[in-house]
Amino acid sequence: MATTVPSSPVFISSDTLCNILTHRTLIDHFQSTLPNATTILETPIRQHYPLSPSSSLLLMPSWSSSPSLPYAGVKLVTHFPQNSARNLPGVQGTYVLFSSATGQTLAAMDSTHLTLYRTACVSGLASKYLARHDSQTLLMLGAGSLAPHLIRAHLSALPTLRKVIIWNRTLQKAQTLARELAQSGEFHGVTFDGCGCLDEVVGLGDIVSCATNSEAALVKGVRLKDGAHLDLVGSFKPEMKECDDEAIRRGRVFVDNEAALVEAGELLGAFQRGVITRDHIQGTLVDLVSGLKVGRKTSHEITVFKSVGSAVVDMLAAQFVYETYTTT
Repeated sequence: MATTVPSSPVFISSDTLCNILTHRTLIDHFQSTLPNATTILETPIRQHYPLSPSSSLLLMPSWSSSPSLPYAGVKLVTHFPQNSARNLPGVQGTYVLFSSATGQTLAAMDSTHLTLYRTACVSGLASKYLARHDSQTLLMLGAGSLAPHLIRAHLSALPTLRKVIIWNRTLQKAQTLARELAQSGEFHGVTFDGCGCLDEVVGLGDIVSCATNSEAALVKGVRLKDGAHLDLVGSFKPEMKECDDEAIRRGRVFVDNEAALVEAGELLGAFQRGVITRDHIQGTLVDLVSGLKVGRKTSHEITVFKSVGSAVVDMLAAQFVYETYTTT
């Protein structure tokens, strides 16, 4: 995509970013660019600094000097899980994009929405390889700001989905989100329901997607149906987990990137307790997209995808937004 470099940095507002991005187009962009990008981007492990016992600051840099991706960028993010009580997003931040050829600052954009889109679209892309292609029911755990993005991404990736069940500890939040999505007019032939009893519905999910801050296992592996795909998004620290050891033991486990092996509480706990070893991890998202590893092999197996985020997909999402903005 040819771009026109502006004479001064541009600021891309959240409204503009949301007008540029759709979950379908970003999933397609990741699918076409991830294999090459991982070979040319330098992406050190993100830096994580606690601001308080419950809040943190994260820095996620990435850069490439290749003419095909001549950018350097860094995402600055704050994570304040208590913000739901303040009616504020739990994750907020800014992405700054530079030219890696000249060092020029090219753009700054809201990384709150960028993160929501890229996180959801990574899960959506993984579900194209790991979920059954006849999946009909999506169970969404959590009703926060990421939940509607994950729902849209999975629906974009798997058009066979016809029912979405939303669970939240607070039933009213689940019901409110279900009503808002049903009334949006975006989804034809898809029904939405809110639920407050997880054990009653977890076995219904062909895809079970989790976006919570839980430190106690929510999904019990024994209740997952044969052929289910479990999408774990919420945890990024050792003390966090969204499923129990049995879910990990039963599944063929893939990760978005190697950082999940040292950051995800579900995996670290399973390693420490001897439930699985690192050899149990089947591969990464890039392995799936590039064809190096086979995703779902049978209609009966359980698959698990654990994501913790990476600067690679931040860069690719920012690239897509910036190049679209400067060429339209």
